[in-house]
Amino acid sequence: MTVSYYSIVLAVNLNNFAVVPASSFEPEAACSTSSANSDPNRASVPLVHRHGPCAPSAASGGKPSLAERLRRDRARANYIVTKAAGGRTAATAVSDAVGGGGTSIPTFLGDSVDSLEYVVTLGIGTPAVQQIVLIDTGSDLSWVQCKPCGAGECYAQKDPLFDPSSSSSYASVPCDSDACRKLAAGAYGHGCTSGAAALCEYGIEYGNRATTTGVYSTETLTLKPGVVVADFGFGCGDHQHGPYEKFDGLLGLGGAPESLVSQTSSQFGGPFSYCLPPTSGGAGFLALGAPNSSSSSTAAAGFLFTPMRRIPSVPTFYVVTLTGISVGGAPLAVPPSAFSSGMVIDSGTVITGLPATAYAALRSAFRSAMSEYRLLPPSNGAVLDTCYDFTGHTNVTVPTIALTFSGGATIDLATPAGVLVDGCLAFAGAGTDDTIGIIGNVNQRTFEVLYDSGKGTVGFRAGAC
Repeated sequence: MTVSYYSIVLAVNLNNFAVVPASSFEPEAACSTSSANSDPNRASVPLVHRHGPCAPSAASGGKPSLAERLRRDRARANYIVTKAAGGRTAATAVSDAVGGGGTSIPTFLGDSVDSLEYVVTLGIGTPAVQQIVLIDTGSDLSWVQCKPCGAGECYAQKDPLFDPSSSSSYASVPCDSDACRKLAAGAYGHGCTSGAAALCEYGIEYGNRATTTGVYSTETLTLKPGVVVADFGFGCGDHQHGPYEKFDGLLGLGGAPESLVSQTSSQFGGPFSYCLPPTSGGAGFLALGAPNSSSSSTAAAGFLFTPMRRIPSVPTFYVVTLTGISVGGAPLAVPPSAFSSGMVIDSGTVITGLPATAYAALRSAFRSAMSEYRLLPPSNGAVLDTCYDFTGHTNVTVPTIALTFSGGATIDLATPAGVLVDGCLAFAGAGTDDTIGIIGNVNQRTFEVLYDSGKGTVGFRAGAC
């Protein structure tokens, strides 16, 4: 099965169901950026799907099959769940594959950088050089490929490699510095270069065995004309190995000190948000800072808020608590205890992983509501077990799905874009009820998702892109 890119359609709500043309599940070739609705006064940049028609050619690469997307997605989900639970397999040091006299690279077994799906274009250096980077709330340290890069030491990308020697604002971080000691104390330190003027090094190994190492540095980051971040700490990668696909680097949006969000908290206040478009042919946005509002009331800004939970030992992740799910307007009979472990809300995971009891109830209710359509048999090892064949149908009637969070915030997922992926229910069982779950990016489509660690809240604004 190949990846389908849904066309943007207007869903007609009829008693908690949405009737959509069957043609909305066909691939689309055109890019539409007219629906993004970000605040022009904020530090915001356009955000697109890296395999869709809106993606810059430098980031597109080949389109993976649905099976391959789900394989990568399962690896990422397993990594998040394991790391959130404090398992050693999530952060086990392995011997350095690129030299360094036995130094270890921090390893994130299970997390694959190739599972990430959304990119933004930023400027780095002075003068600013355009770089296309993946966004990831499950990572902290940002990096790009840099010159000089010896033969075979960097993967192919269509943009020119960033050249630090051509930037007047670039500075490498010395080994004997507080910044390097802080990096070493966290997850990304990789020792120092040799010689009298030793420089601080970073290192990351992803679960697909891709590695990036190089010099930890500071540079000027340009978000959009007139909006810059000075002295931004990032990895200037000069040794990359493994399966990478055309993009220029990664932008870390996690909650640890190395992330863009943490580094710019004094400049933009700490909150950030993004909106993931309903289809790969649309555009969303990434924004730093709190949304402007003419009123002090949070409701005036159109957001619904729920408390944010944090995991002290894993500051990267943002966690919320589900309290209920409705299908077609009918609440599911799921005890609150099934959701007690919380849900990591993540930009990089595609499929939402629910506790076993909750997923069983959701699947049963959804299948019942979709009984007029042919249910496809699951393939061996399939992540998704509720997929449909809509052949012969002019219109498809899809039940709405609503998620209720602690504090009472209830959001109606976009239908079908936030409910189905390639004709499959975009949910899966994440394990037992005492396993932390994940809210994937399909469910987040069209919402502006606002992370505010200072206030301890996550907000959702419907119809933002």
